[in-house]
Amino acid sequence: MALAPLDGAITLDQLSSDPYPIYRRLRAESPVLRVASTGRTLLTKAALTKAVKDNPELFSSDDPQTPMKPAFRAHTLMRKDGKAHFVERKAISKALTPKRIKADWGPLYEQLAEDYIARLPRGETVDLFTDLCGPLAARILAHILGIPEASDEQMMRWSQLLIDGAGNFGWKPEPFAASDAANDEMDALFAELEPIRRGEPDGSAYSLMLTADDPIPMSQIHANIKIAIGGGINEPRDALATILYGLLTNPDQLAEVRAQEAWDKAFEEGIRWVAPIQASSRLVTEDTELGGFDIPKGDTVMTIQASANRDEELYEDGESFFVFRDKNPHQAFGNGPHHCAGAHVARRTVGKIILPMLFDRFPNMTLPNPEDVVWKGFGFRGPINLPVVLN
Repeated sequence: MALAPLDGAITLDQLSSDPYPIYRRLRAESPVLRVASTGRTLLTKAALTKAVKDNPELFSSDDPQTPMKPAFRAHTLMRKDGKAHFVERKAISKALTPKRIKADWGPLYEQLAEDYIARLPRGETVDLFTDLCGPLAARILAHILGIPEASDEQMMRWSQLLIDGAGNFGWKPEPFAASDAANDEMDALFAELEPIRRGEPDGSAYSLMLTADDPIPMSQIHANIKIAIGGGINEPRDALATILYGLLTNPDQLAEVRAQEAWDKAFEEGIRWVAPIQASSRLVTEDTELGGFDIPKGDTVMTIQASANRDEELYEDGESFFVFRDKNPHQAFGNGPHHCAGAHVARRTVGKIILPMLFDRFPNMTLPNPEDVVWKGFGFRGPINLPVVLN
């Protein structure tokens, strides 16, 4: 058996601007491919990505070459396995259980959604990405985490700088300098709020972690909150923007979604079609093989869930947005031990609250020029603008 072929032509810019034609070609021609620009072996078929995620012993999250470590100034739970991962995930996941989300936070989510949607001007063209998707995701997350004192602007800026650093696979110094500055600001706020969240427990993630019977170290509490800021804004923000684009460019599907109140199906299809988190890295701990190629110990493979979610073996016309698929076994939230801890939050806030509320207030909303919408991102992806007319 031989090593996977090496590609020197695919660039990070291509993967950021328009990756899907590349992934479609790789699924057909080279589903296991070493891509020089990423420094990783890309896996583009669903069976391969799932097999890797389901075997953390052989494919470890502890990637020593991850840009996530300098971006977050921490070895986070996203890059840990086994007990170390379990302990830190358990510490924050107490604030993210479906029961707590529905009972403790549901009414607040609805009130925040009402407040932010009520600010939108009827009859005008509005960029929903900047005026709703980002700020509302930031406000909901700030409350969940126990840092509502942070402004929407701060939350969004910190999130983007952390994401830019974590996705800095070219190891340029500028993104890390920017994420360093964001880390300083976040650490200062967390230190200021610590005595308040200890003294007045409120069920938020920060409060629960601080007041736990056997708390994790303070450095890892900070790291947990930062991980949630990094992923907890962009995922619901980009999912909401993607679903709105999909529905507004397919008015027949929108009509049927409204008739059936199938907002949950629209949510699942949106995150399948354009996965907010497109790719994940895993360190190979022993010599193995994937897709007929040798994968040596010490290699880093990258599961491309963005591609897996369009795999022809699972989906008929996976390139298209179609809400009413018979089956939708997408991997947008990952699988295995690192299945997204915020999945319940995103499903409830976007699928059950924001989407129906938005179309109830603006039933004749339109996207006049879909070609004006710009999509961006390799590690994380979504529209970066969404100019709609609110009617």
